[in-house]
Amino acid sequence: MAGFRQVDRRIFPLQDITSVVQLFRKELVGKQDPDLTLLSIIVGAVENSLTCNRIILPNDADDSDVLGEPRIPSLEYDIVEALYSKFHAIIKGSIDLTIYGELKFATRELVKRVSDVIWNSLTRSYYKDRAHLQSLYSYLTGNKLDCFGVAVAVVAGCQVLGFGDVHLALSEDHAWVVFGEHGEHTAEVTWHGKGNEDKRGQEVNSGVHSRSWLYMNGCPVVCTRHMEVAALVSAVNPSLNMTSDAVEVASLQQHLLWLLYDLGHLSKYPMAIGNLADLEEMIPQEGRPACSTLFQEAILCARKLYNNQHVYPYTYQAGYFYRHNMYKEAFETWANASDVIRQYNYSRDDEEIYKELMEIANELIPHIMKVVSSGHSARSILKDSECFAHLLRFYDGICQWEEGSQTPVLHIGWAKPLVNTISKFDAKVRSQVVILGQLLGDGKEGDSLNNNNDCCKTREGDLISSLESRVREASQASLHPSIEALTAACSERILNRDFLLQGGGEPFVGTPAECAGTSAGTEVVNIETKLPPKLILHSQKMRGLKELLLAEKLNTHAISLQLTAQSQVQVGKKVREDHHGLGTRPKRARRE
Repeated sequence: MAGFRQVDRRIFPLQDITSVVQLFRKELVGKQDPDLTLLSIIVGAVENSLTCNRIILPNDADDSDVLGEPRIPSLEYDIVEALYSKFHAIIKGSIDLTIYGELKFATRELVKRVSDVIWNSLTRSYYKDRAHLQSLYSYLTGNKLDCFGVAVAVVAGCQVLGFGDVHLALSEDHAWVVFGEHGEHTAEVTWHGKGNEDKRGQEVNSGVHSRSWLYMNGCPVVCTRHMEVAALVSAVNPSLNMTSDAVEVASLQQHLLWLLYDLGHLSKYPMAIGNLADLEEMIPQEGRPACSTLFQEAILCARKLYNNQHVYPYTYQAGYFYRHNMYKEAFETWANASDVIRQYNYSRDDEEIYKELMEIANELIPHIMKVVSSGHSARSILKDSECFAHLLRFYDGICQWEEGSQTPVLHIGWAKPLVNTISKFDAKVRSQVVILGQLLGDGKEGDSLNNNNDCCKTREGDLISSLESRVREASQASLHPSIEALTAACSERILNRDFLLQGGGEPFVGTPAECAGTSAGTEVVNIETKLPPKLILHSQKMRGLKELLLAEKLNTHAISLQLTAQSQVQVGKKVREDHHGLGTRPKRARRE
């Protein structure tokens, strides 16, 4: 209880967001080891009081003080103290440290014992998809926790016992702990899925070696104590129901995340940065970085610190592009997300990311196709071969995710939307994509898959391209600027027959205002030449589909059959570099 007595009692009662932020600041700045129990109780109390069993009234939007700050229910010192004391009594009254001898660092047996205490005091139900059960407030008032909440409770319990070496390790849909002098040991402390496959106390190595997304190929977010506070805040769920959020909870979460961001505790936590970006998109704060900047920062963090093993930073950014009708950018970012998932082997534990990718493929992309097909814009993504290349790369990553896995990913439910989407792209657009073979060890290309051309034609094309580049270099040094302009425009416009035969009129068909002049004193209009997109397909399925995808007339039945073939039976296990290391926070519900 000494830790709680150090809390400034003058801050209480907590009646607004400012007072809660002030208390968090004192814990984060004034202490080397912030008190997880205290902070989890407070943030959970605010969240639960504003979201659980709340009746939404028409004037809820005006529930704020005179300064416009959303109000929160008053949280008294005595209530927080009672809950804090209860948690300490549960942990200390159930665990006798004397039987473990003189310990400087936690052992697997001790971590398992703390996990048992939390586990055995829960109600006999599992709450995987229930909201607002991730805090110690939920545990202490209702004996209910979700899987993330159990992991937090175990770390907080170890902190109560004086073991500061026990920390959270977070993947994108799971949590476990690391412990030991250098954090070299790992232990499962919670469940995943339906809760009937409890692995508490075991190491996570088997999950890492199976290349499951659940364990991030050994690249999880391993938290410091301050980052664990960030995890508590990032896990806050403002939702009232499927369509409404509690604005007070969202505002509190946003202010606390900015506090943690300013103190540098989000710099290694891409999921939390993505959550902050989501909140900033809804309620922009003056003087703060734009949400688009934060989405990109989360991606850079995942690339730099976690070997580009995190998928959600990309889906967060793509969701932003989608909501703002930036469809080409969304296609590219979804393809980048698929490049991450291709590094894993699919398993039934990957349910969350499976649903995320299926929603993108079967709902979001078809919706984009419906929107862009309604008009005839010259800049439509349906006329952009790069968008088609991004689409192929997205599906190529999913197909490679399936290869070598024990469970198939793609079924007819995936095939129909893909076929419908591909059919929206004209054959001329599809044929512009240059599909290359995989690179060999010496950096050269393997079997050529270059738009149905054989090896001889490919070498012949390389020779012609080389000669063309030499001719172009020579002509650029000697031709008159007017001739250069005329030559460049020939590929974009139809030449005027009268101009060629008699020398009169404009050089191209069209009005004089549309045509570029050819006199020496006229400014030449530069016409940018766009190179065709190049793409390397890695999965066996997509490589087998290459000719069908680029054919002038689509064989939709053959594409569906190839896409839904049982590739995990036909293709051997994927051989990749082995990663050794570690592998959460629950995924927030999608916001439309």
